[in-house]
Parts: sequence; C-alpha cells; structure tokens
Amino acid sequence: MLKKFTAIITKEEPWYVARCVELGVVSQGKTIAEARANLKEAVELWLESFGTDELPESTG
Repeated sequence: MLKKFTAIITKEEPWYVARCVELGVVSQGKTIAEARANLKEAVELWLESFGTDELPESTG
C-alpha cells in the first residue's frame, strides 16, 4: 500500500530542515534534495519501527 506524507522543508542556516507533518519525523541536509532524501529514509525507519497501525487516519 502506497502512503503519501506531507513534507515541509525550511532553510535554517546552514541546513535545510525537512519535516514530515503527519508523523513528526524531522531530518536535515545541506541541500533540499539531501534533506528530502534523508527525510524519506527517516520516515521509512519510522514505519519499520512502528508499523502502519500507528499511522494517522488522514494519510493515504
């Protein structure tokens, strides 16, 4: 099952900080692409740890 999550990326010198709104997962990178990739990995790890039963109802 494919889930979609909202990512917000902000510039917080000297990093780009990426946040997954639905899960509260946060990561960072030196570029937007790096921050996004790091967030994707962090979300995947979150899902491995907690599973999809812990997902908020609004995702999908």
